[in-house]
Amino acid sequence: MKYGFDNEKYLKIQSEHIQERIAQFGNKLYLELGGKLFDDNHASRVLPGFQPDSKLLMLQKLADRAEIVMVISAIDIEKNKIRSDLGITYDVDVIRLRSEFQDRGFLVSSVVITHYNGQGSAANFRQRLERMGIKVYFHYTIEGYPTNVALIDSDEGFGKNDYVETTRPLVIVTAPGPGSGKMAVCLSQLYQEHKRGIEAGYAKFETFPVWSLPLKHPVNIAYEAATADLNDVNMIDPFHLDAYGSIAINYNRDIEIFPVLDALFQGIYGHNPYKSPTDMGVNMVGFCISDDEACRKASKDEIIRRYYSALNKMAEGACNDLEINKIALLMKQAGITTEYRKTTIAARERKEQSGVPSSAIELPDGTIITAETSALLGPSAALIMNATKHLAGIPHEIKLIPQSMIEPIQKTKVDYLHGHNPRLHTDEVLVALSVLSISDENCRKALECLPLFCGCQVHSTVMLSEVDRKIFKKLGVDLTCDPVKKNKNLAPGF
Repeated sequence: MKYGFDNEKYLKIQSEHIQERIAQFGNKLYLELGGKLFDDNHASRVLPGFQPDSKLLMLQKLADRAEIVMVISAIDIEKNKIRSDLGITYDVDVIRLRSEFQDRGFLVSSVVITHYNGQGSAANFRQRLERMGIKVYFHYTIEGYPTNVALIDSDEGFGKNDYVETTRPLVIVTAPGPGSGKMAVCLSQLYQEHKRGIEAGYAKFETFPVWSLPLKHPVNIAYEAATADLNDVNMIDPFHLDAYGSIAINYNRDIEIFPVLDALFQGIYGHNPYKSPTDMGVNMVGFCISDDEACRKASKDEIIRRYYSALNKMAEGACNDLEINKIALLMKQAGITTEYRKTTIAARERKEQSGVPSSAIELPDGTIITAETSALLGPSAALIMNATKHLAGIPHEIKLIPQSMIEPIQKTKVDYLHGHNPRLHTDEVLVALSVLSISDENCRKALECLPLFCGCQVHSTVMLSEVDRKIFKKLGVDLTCDPVKKNKNLAPGF
C-alpha cells in the first residue's frame, strides 16, 4: 500500500491543538467526539497511513488530563438499536466501549442517558450500570429542541438535567452512534457549569469532512458517500467565509444548527466564542496528508466500495434507491465509474472467459491476480490460494492443498453437517494450509504472505458468504461485489 498520510505528525499536532483549545477556555473543555475513537476503518481507507486507532493513541497523550463521558439515548435503548458493524445493541456497546477505554488507561467517569422521558428500559439500564459501580445521569427531552432557545436556556430546559460531575480539564463526550445527544450533553454542561461559576468551553472533534481540503476533494466526497444513508451534504461554511473571507468545508447539519448554537452561547455567556461552525472543530487531519495523489486514489476506491455496498443492500431487499442514486451522483462528481477499480474489470473478464463466478485482487505492487469457482474451491478461496502462491514465488501449477485432503472436508460439510455448498470457504482453506504448514514449506511460505493482503483491492462477480466477507475484512482487504446472489439452482452450493 502506498501511504499518503503522516500518522506520527498527526499524533503530535492534533494533541497539541486540543491542549491549546483547553487553555483557551480556562482549563475546562467539553470535547464532542464524532465518529469512532478506534476501529476507524473509513479514515484508514481514505487516508492510507492513518491507523484505525490513531485518535485513541492521540488522546492517550492527554489521558492524565482527560475523562470520558459516555452518552446513550433512552430512545435507542427502548428500540434495542443495533450497531450494524458489530451486530450488538447500543446499551451493550456502552459497556463494551467503557471496558475498551479503561483497558487503554482512560478514566470513564459516567454514563448519561439522554432523551429520558420515563422509559422503563432506560431506568432498568441505569440500575444495571449502577450495580456495576458506574455513575449514571438522566438528561430529559426538551420540547422544541433545538430551536426553542428560550426554554432550552432556562431552569426548565438544561437546568432540569442532572449535573454531570467531572474532575479533569478535558471531558471527552462520546457515544455508540449518531443521534445519541452528545452535543446536547456538552451544551447542558456549559449551562450547568456557568451557573456554578465555572467557565467551561466546547469543541467538536470530527475527522470528516476535512475543513481544510477543497469541497470536491475525493476525501470529502468519500465522506458524503459514507453518510449517503443519512443524506449529509458537504458545504462551504458561509459563516466562516463571512467572518474570515476564506473557504472552509463543513456539512449541512453543523451549518444549519449554528444559528441556534450562537443563540445558546449568547444566552449562557453573553457572547459566542466562535464565529463559525468550523471554528468549533479541532480537526488537524488535512495538515498531515503527505501524498495527496495517494489519498485521492484511495478515496475514489472507497466511493466505489460504498456504491457496491449500497447495491448489495438493495439485492438483499433494502429500499435504498436514494442512497444508491446519491452515491452514483458523487461518483460523477469524482469523475469515476466502477471500472476505475482494475479488479472490477479483471474479475468480469475472468467470468466472461470461464462462465462461472470469478474474483480478482490487486496486490501491493499492482499485479492483478484472478480466480474462478471450481469443483473444490469457491472464488474467494481460490483467489487467496492463487495470490499467496504468487507472493511467495510458488509456481502456479503446484497444488498447496491436495485433493485427497479437500474431499474429506467436503464430505463432512455435505453428509454430516448437511450443508449445500461442498466448496471450501476462505477460512477452511486457511485452516488446511495451517495444518499442512507443519510439514510443507510451500504452505508455510503462503501463510506468511497473508499480511501483504492488507490494503489490497478485491472484486467478486458474485455476493460472498458472511464467512468470506469476514475473512477479507480481517485481512484488511477492501472488498466489492457485484449485486448478484449465488444461484443454488445451477449447481450444488453455487
